[in-house]
Amino acid sequence: MSRRGRIRLFLCAAAVIAVAYTLACTGLPHFGSAVHPYGDRAVAATLKQHTANTISSINFDQRAFDTLGEESILLGSVLGATALLRRTRGDRPSRPEPARVLPSTRLFGTLLLPVALLTGIYIVAHGQLSPGGGFQGGVVLATALHLAYVAADYRALDRIRPRELLDGIDAVAAGAFTTLGLAGLVTGAAYLQNVLPLGTFNTLSSGGLVPVINAAVGVEVASGVIVLLACFLDQTIATTGPDEAGRSNASDTSEGTA
Repeated sequence: MSRRGRIRLFLCAAAVIAVAYTLACTGLPHFGSAVHPYGDRAVAATLKQHTANTISSINFDQRAFDTLGEESILLGSVLGATALLRRTRGDRPSRPEPARVLPSTRLFGTLLLPVALLTGIYIVAHGQLSPGGGFQGGVVLATALHLAYVAADYRALDRIRPRELLDGIDAVAAGAFTTLGLAGLVTGAAYLQNVLPLGTFNTLSSGGLVPVINAAVGVEVASGVIVLLACFLDQTIATTGPDEAGRSNASDTSEGTA
């Protein structure tokens, strides 16, 4: 197809989408009105499924396919960063030098790290009850671990960050979300349909499949963000490229000659 033909095809498709979008927007309720058809249906479905947090009910139950797609995007980002930033033959591992940290920063990070970890676990565990969930709690957990880098140095972070193990956990957690959707098919329902016992409303065991999927997402996001940051930190701090290695060797040679 010629360039002019592609432009014409694009303009025709854009015109159709623009008309459909305009017609859809004209059918929406006015902003600020008392009519909320989607919200009313979402809240009713939330109460029916014994999930106190409507947002979590939408993300992990009513529209769980969307969340599965978002999690897959994060997993793809981690895989892409790992492949692009992997060490090559020309790279050589370098030992980071100890960093000087202010005593106040060290104390602040040491005290805040366990608090941040507990906060992340709480947000993930209570995602079906209160604001938060797997995505938010997973980011908090990953941030908490990197407080060791702020409070000490890269070597301290590297000691408490099992990167190879987290690589596997990231993949297993992402696969767990996909596998949990099969529970609906096994029981004769739809994929990712909530088929577990709903439990008592506003308790940790309520929501059926929602807290289970929420936990899988929290683990996947936390491990994925940690691995993603590890790729960039290793590339920046713990790896010397071929050019830098050559300059370093030349410097050492010249110093030895002198």
